[in-house]
Amino acid sequence: MSDATRDPVDAHLAAQYEAYPYPKREPREEARRLIVGSPGHLREIDHWVFGAARPAARPLRALIAGGGTGDATIMLAQQLTSAGRAGHVTWLDRSAASEAIARARAEARGLTNITFERRSLLDLPQSGLGPFDYIDCCGVLHHLPDPAAGLAALTSVLAPEGGIGLMVYAPHGRTGVYMVQEALRLLAPEDEAPAKRLDVARRVMRHLPDSAWLRRNGNFDDHINGGDAGLYDLLLNPRDRAYTVPDLAALVAGAGLRIASWIEPLRYDPTPLLPDPRLRARLAELDPLARAALAEALAGNLSSHILYCVRETAQPLLADPLAPDAVPVAREGSGAEIAAHIAPDGSLAVVADGLRLPLVLPRQAGILLRLIDGNRNVAEIAARAAERGVAAADFAALWKATFAALSQANRLLLAAPG
Repeated sequence: MSDATRDPVDAHLAAQYEAYPYPKREPREEARRLIVGSPGHLREIDHWVFGAARPAARPLRALIAGGGTGDATIMLAQQLTSAGRAGHVTWLDRSAASEAIARARAEARGLTNITFERRSLLDLPQSGLGPFDYIDCCGVLHHLPDPAAGLAALTSVLAPEGGIGLMVYAPHGRTGVYMVQEALRLLAPEDEAPAKRLDVARRVMRHLPDSAWLRRNGNFDDHINGGDAGLYDLLLNPRDRAYTVPDLAALVAGAGLRIASWIEPLRYDPTPLLPDPRLRARLAELDPLARAALAEALAGNLSSHILYCVRETAQPLLADPLAPDAVPVAREGSGAEIAAHIAPDGSLAVVADGLRLPLVLPRQAGILLRLIDGNRNVAEIAARAAERGVAAADFAALWKATFAALSQANRLLLAAPG
């Protein structure tokens, strides 16, 4: 049974992604850059899903469910290839137009560790695919008629100790989107051809009043810089649900999963937003989920939630930055590049959708960061730091504080062993 038969709205969704594969990508641009993001970044998977405990030599079986034009598939496959690591990435999506673009991008890079499966993720339980060590589902569940059934389908092919990376929309940071969607449903009914609906949307955007909340929202720019596919997906998608932190936590728990980490963790901590001591005393009384919900409500700028999940029954794997053989890595770039951005007062600015969140680092943090090259382990960094004036007795506390701050910003992680 097709998804369109299960739910007629899916016929409109299918037509949308055939007419306007999302996101808009040009295979010839692969020679210029690799698009990276979350979830699905290899270093994030190693750290947040596997606690930097799963050996790098162990092949990684990954599924990109709702692969679209290939961003997550190409990123992970290329990262595995560049690191010389064994593994295989399965792209899965319903759209033939999207598959053609994703295939062309893989061919442009010469990637041979990708399999393409054109089918619905709802068919996974009977597909014969899997099990997968890592499953990526970015921007899909919120378009399904039954997101819980979608997440259950993903979990059905998840390896016992595996993990899932999710991205779903969040309501507060998308202020204005649903107002314009409502207007376009009146002017461009869903049963019209996609090209006609898109023409109406373009005309509406040209005349959108300055008072419209969408004009004031700078948290995304698909309707401005995303081409026809971006404009259609943001404002004309026939089904689009946003989740608050509690809503999403309930969805995850209902699938027998638990949240390993929000990305970035710092954005789900209300402490930097409430410096008042009396308010911080009240924060201390809240459980982690309530704190995350409070941060979302206060900041008001989260337009999506990104998180990593594992099975509720899985043994917690917490990366240990004090382990002598642990190898710290910058998510992107190098430790020296992070150190170069430390202000004279010792702070490092993290800007998230217009919100400035200063990280306060220890005075000698820069010394440690400049020693992080992706190869040295903590013991070696401690020895080199001693040569640069960091007392051996002070190293553990200095390193713990430095790593804690930067890992919460998803800037510094621990590599897979070996």
